[in-house]
Order: sequence, then C-alpha cells, then structure tokens
Amino acid sequence: MKILVVEDDRETATYLTKGLSESGYSVDGAHDGREGLFLASSGDYDAIILDRMLPVMDGLAVLGALRAAEIRTPALILSALGSVDDRVKGLRAGGDDYLVKPFAFSELLARLEALLRRGAGAPTATKLRVGDLELDLLTRTVRRGSKPIDVLPREFQLLEYLMRNAGHVVTRTMLLEHVWDYHFDPQTNVIDVHMSRLRQKIDKSFERPLLHTVRGAGYCLRAPE
Repeated sequence: MKILVVEDDRETATYLTKGLSESGYSVDGAHDGREGLFLASSGDYDAIILDRMLPVMDGLAVLGALRAAEIRTPALILSALGSVDDRVKGLRAGGDDYLVKPFAFSELLARLEALLRRGAGAPTATKLRVGDLELDLLTRTVRRGSKPIDVLPREFQLLEYLMRNAGHVVTRTMLLEHVWDYHFDPQTNVIDVHMSRLRQKIDKSFERPLLHTVRGAGYCLRAPE
C-alpha cells in the first residue's frame, strides 16, 4: 500500500518515512502544501498523512482542494494544535482522523490501519489471491494453501505488486520504481536477492511453482493452469 507523507519538519518526515517503510508501506514525501497537493491529486495513494501547519499552503487548504476535486483518499491530520476547536476544524475540512503532536508511532500506525480498513470497503477487497496463494493487506500476512508464510516487509511489498499484476510480465524497472522507489537501474542485485528469497518461501515446498523468471524480460506470478 502506498502512503503520502506531507510534513515540512525534515526530522519528523524522516521518522515517519522510516517507520512506515519498515512496516511494509511504500512512502512518498512532500515538504510543503503545494507539493503535497500536486502529489495527492494523482489519486494514487491509499492514505495521506498530512501536517496541518505547512509552508506555501496549509494542510486544511490542501484538504479542501482535494475534497473539492472529489479526491477521497483517507487523510490523517498531524498537528501541534490540539484543542477541541482545532480538531473539529480539521475533521470538518475533510480530514478522516486527527492526531496531536507529539505522538507515539504505534498509535499513528494503528490509526492509519483503521483508515485503510474503512477505505477498503468490502472485506474481500483487502485480500489478493493467485491460485492457492493469499495475501491479506490488513493483517499483512501471507498463506499458501493452509501454510502460513513468514515474509519481511520488503518481501510483502514485492509480493503485493506481483499479485496485483498477476499473469503479466513485470520488468526490473517496474519493480525498482514501484517497490524500491528508484527511478533508474543502479545495476544492483537487490531484485535478484529478494526474488530468490521470495521464491524459496512461496514455491520451494509446493509441487507447482507460481513465480516464474521470463528470460530477458522480468518476472511473472501466475496461477498454475
């Protein structure tokens, strides 16, 4: 799942990005309201974490512009302004939740998960399936058949992207851009290492493989015929 963090304090932004990435999320960042509005307007995010007091354009103005454009991405407002009136203004401006600074990351993560559950709609939308392989986006667990599979956060992101593109060839460039957020190929073997580990976990103990290497093109996750 992809999260946009709009926060002008660099230390807080780094803290959030690191924590969310370690929790298995793909994270983009913006450091002022105008940049945040530009990124959020794409509608490509599952949730937005939005500081209220931002340079160029404040957080409530960003929310107002998004909601006026019919962009309903769930938004969690962060602010040092914690009075009842401040929280009410934030929620009425289009925020879905409001967390006062300073905050515990564990609480922020729990609130974010609650927003994602609300935005997911029907329970079936929170799970991805390819053959007998199942990935649960809420509990962040993976199973193949009746066997639970333990994956690391980056492996979870990689598998989620492959499952969302099941049956199609996924190139190295696509993986670098969407899973590692690299916009170029740095000649690293990071993809090969993670693919090898993922293949060991989801295919090694099973009769029919799901993850296939397409020589000269990339990788494809597909259900057995």
